Amino acid sequence: MNELPLAAIGKLVAMFGALMVVLGLSLWLMARWIPSGGLPGDILVRRPGMVLYVPITTALLISLLLTLVLTLLAWLRR
Repeated sequence: MNELPLAAIGKLVAMFGALMVVLGLSLWLMARWIPSGGLPGDILVRRPGMVLYVPITTALLISLLLTLVLTLLAWLRR
């Protein structure tokens, strides 16, 4: 088997960590500008000591937008 040297594993872990930081910051900033939870179909259950939020419609909308953007980018690269 071909084993990765320790330095290569360290670089992979650092790149993964940087990617997670960038993703987290972008989601955090998007949450300020894009309201979530107000769409019909999003489930919000409030109980004493618990809040359950299942953003079904929001997830479908984000999926649709990402599909359109990625399809457009793939079409433009041809």
